[in-house]
Amino acid sequence: MSQVTITINNMSCSHCSGMVKKTLKEIAGISDVVVDLSGKKASFSVAKDSLVDQAVAAVTQAGYPASR
Repeated sequence: MSQVTITINNMSCSHCSGMVKKTLKEIAGISDVVVDLSGKKASFSVAKDSLVDQAVAAVTQAGYPASR
């Protein structure tokens, strides 16, 4: 497993960070999700590197533009 951090925009409250965490936890192969609201980022472990792009896409689709 690799530890990854992505940047997330448009998070402004604890509800936002909760939605991002929920979105990431729903992806099989992603674990240890920690969302930093003030730092506008999320860190998590991935079973394979291809899951990072899937995570970025899922968070972006949830309304929080994300990038590696």
